[in-house]
Amino acid sequence: KYNALQNQINPHFLFNSFNVLSELVYENQDLAVKFIQQLSDLYRYVLSVKSEDLVPIKKELDFIESFAFLLKTRFENQLEITIDVEPKEGDFLVPMSLQLLVENAVKHNEATSATPLKISISRQNGSIVVTNNLQLKTAVTTSTNTGLSNITERYAYLSGKEIEINKSETTFEVRLPIIHVNEK
Repeated sequence: KYNALQNQINPHFLFNSFNVLSELVYENQDLAVKFIQQLSDLYRYVLSVKSEDLVPIKKELDFIESFAFLLKTRFENQLEITIDVEPKEGDFLVPMSLQLLVENAVKHNEATSATPLKISISRQNGSIVVTNNLQLKTAVTTSTNTGLSNITERYAYLSGKEIEINKSETTFEVRLPIIHVNEK
């Protein structure tokens, strides 16, 4: 069951990335090269953690930086991602959990130049907290909640800890407990 959870990572953003890349090749070749390098780093990470139960926070943050670059290239000034986390030795997360949360925020919320989607990743009280302003898309999209369910089940399986989900009228927040090596 855990292997099935690991394989549920939604690859649709790869196709979006290739669409962005095809436009960049004609508009800005230097940025297209950087985009390809970041995309390559991203998939190298995905392949390297495929069999990992936990990854150091530092490694996950490096990955999310590459992912954020791809998203910011795609959405330009319609998306703001801030990361304020000081990684510490011995602190771990479930692999790809930050990416799933950031991807969910982008999938479910409007992002425009006038009202950009703002995603914040921070460290608070033993958790990594991912928060976004809530501006749900007006088009009706059926959510399967696969991303949140996936993270919840992987955390329960690996650590017995629960993630915390908080939603208000203006924000959506997910708190991922930091797992320490001796807790595995």
